Amino acid sequence: MALRNRAVLYVIMTGLLLLVVTPFIWMVLGSVKTQGELLQVPPTWLPEHPTWDNFRRLFERPFAKFFTNSAIVALVVTAGNLLLSSMLGYALAHLRFPGKKILFGAVLGCLMIPGLVTFIPQYVLVVNMGLADTLPALILPFLVQPFSVFLMRQFFLGMPRELLEAGRIDGVGEIAIFFRIYLPLAGPAFATLGILTFLGSWNNFLWPLVVSSSQDTYTLPVALALISTGENQTDYGLLLAGATLIVLPILVVFLIFQRHFVQGIAGTGIK
Repeated sequence: MALRNRAVLYVIMTGLLLLVVTPFIWMVLGSVKTQGELLQVPPTWLPEHPTWDNFRRLFERPFAKFFTNSAIVALVVTAGNLLLSSMLGYALAHLRFPGKKILFGAVLGCLMIPGLVTFIPQYVLVVNMGLADTLPALILPFLVQPFSVFLMRQFFLGMPRELLEAGRIDGVGEIAIFFRIYLPLAGPAFATLGILTFLGSWNNFLWPLVVSSSQDTYTLPVALALISTGENQTDYGLLLAGATLIVLPILVVFLIFQRHFVQGIAGTGIK
């Protein structure tokens, strides 16, 4: 009975895996197909005449500039969330100060507010600051995010408070306790937060589309959507080639930190 149940479970999991992986396989195979083959009916899985022309045409555009913009924005946003959100999460978890409950309530309230609600006020604020069509406009609104603060708070709550008390007895300041004791132990939570933040920033489309108005500040998703759309039809080969290259950095980051990612999810108590 146990063996049969395990076999059924494996079949179900394999089916779910195929559902998840199939679009990515189609994307990679489609990136080396011609436009005519992509539009033919019925569609074919394997390319009949594989070609690298889609990638060649992609790199004829300022692809390196778009990639650099995406990398700068994603890395700075990730670094900002790792540092600032962990500091605030630590304070909410272990420090006592006036207004702590109100501040944590505000964080929870921000978690409940859809991002589109604050979209227009953020845009008006960025324009009034003279930051429209600049990389800082793509970075500053996302340097600290409510979910990041909540996740780091949950992780620090699970760490022994005795570490904090021992540091205070030894005369170590609060900043030193954070950087020397708690931060080195936050590797799993950092990996989790880093992957989630990098993924969200790297794939962000709507905000860069609205804020950016020139190729100098286009990120990869925005640039790919604009350069693959012609007057009459979408260039699907170019679109799939760009999508394949966009996925690669995310895949590399996840493969490197996947072990810490699983540990971080378990350690923060997020299901």
